[in-house]
Amino acid sequence: MSWEQARAELHFALVNSDQLVRAVASGRRRGFQPEWRRVEVRPIDIKAGRRIQVVRLDERQAHTTNLDSGEWLTVIDELLDAGFGHWHVDSADEQIQLRVTKKGEALVHRGKPSEVTEQMSTSHDRVKARRLNPENPDVERFLVAVGIADAQGRIKPSRQDKYRQIEEFVRVLDASVNDALIAGSLVESSAEKPWQLVDLGCGNAYLTMAAYVFLACVRGEHVRVHGVDVREDSYRRNSELATNLGIDAHVTFEAAYISDASDRAADVVLALHACDTATDDALARAVQCSASVVLASPCCHHDLQRQIGTRAPEPYGLLTGSGILRERFIDVLTDSIRAELLRCVGYRVDVIEYVSDEHTNRNLMIRAIKTGAPPRRQDLKEYDALIAGWAVEPRLAQLIAGEIASGRNRLGA
Repeated sequence: MSWEQARAELHFALVNSDQLVRAVASGRRRGFQPEWRRVEVRPIDIKAGRRIQVVRLDERQAHTTNLDSGEWLTVIDELLDAGFGHWHVDSADEQIQLRVTKKGEALVHRGKPSEVTEQMSTSHDRVKARRLNPENPDVERFLVAVGIADAQGRIKPSRQDKYRQIEEFVRVLDASVNDALIAGSLVESSAEKPWQLVDLGCGNAYLTMAAYVFLACVRGEHVRVHGVDVREDSYRRNSELATNLGIDAHVTFEAAYISDASDRAADVVLALHACDTATDDALARAVQCSASVVLASPCCHHDLQRQIGTRAPEPYGLLTGSGILRERFIDVLTDSIRAELLRCVGYRVDVIEYVSDEHTNRNLMIRAIKTGAPPRRQDLKEYDALIAGWAVEPRLAQLIAGEIASGRNRLGA
């Protein structure tokens, strides 16, 4: 089939938003260089009505826009003419996979919609397909053991918020692992080379255990998990829980500060609600072991709060004059700096709200995928100006100074 014929078929599938479930464009056609490494499309239903969500991914971050029907018609042509070499389109009644050969021919495969496609929903209000479904015996054992489900495997009414938080966390983990596989920084797991996941500041290890159960028992991956927390009682409790679940050969724990924890290789690093500069310690550990996936949910931003106090460079005095505004602004400043530093050392980064704030106010997550991309000169220039203007010394910048210097050297900056 010629590209022109295939383009017409793709256009028809993409225009029909009532039937469209998801579309992914990646790769490149010979003679083309798409601006984006990958584009993901799906319809969503919000209060304002049906929208098409388009996520454009480069090597550094994800750019998301929600389009109405008129805007989407224009963007369809833009995407089809961008030069992508691979298309995967899921609709309610079929699945289309397209690859453009070096000779410019389009190889098209059509099939029935996948089971996942049939479960997917566009509505924010409908029940989503569960990653941690209690009907899975391993999932049920975990949920019962941590007190989220009763003895019959039913989610307790009083623990619905905790269940939603864990469920949304594994959704992010699932997508992040897939992105790292596509980026090539993570390779398929095997018995000989299982994925190594390290949770720094694991606390009561609900999410640590959830990560293992999802990856090993739902996805079927080979994985080893290690949790680190400073509290001795957490170490004992978590180790006992792993033993009771029969997963202690694959899930281990350690009582230590993050900075003092045993050195371990890590493919995936979690740092969920590590307090203040413990988040920086965890991010530094992730960078230094070249982790493919980093998921960090910061908590208690005191470091820059202490450095800045009530002073501010002109004309930003209004941002630090009020206590609550100062606190919230410096929280945002701290996490913006962290995200930019990760980009400077070869990660694609986006900052997301991984669970609604109606369930927890600690819902911000820094999500980083290793790509190895060098920093951009303009970004380094803006970062340097920001740090100089506010006269701060970010903890993370100190911890990964060598890696940042290497990034600058790659540019001759």
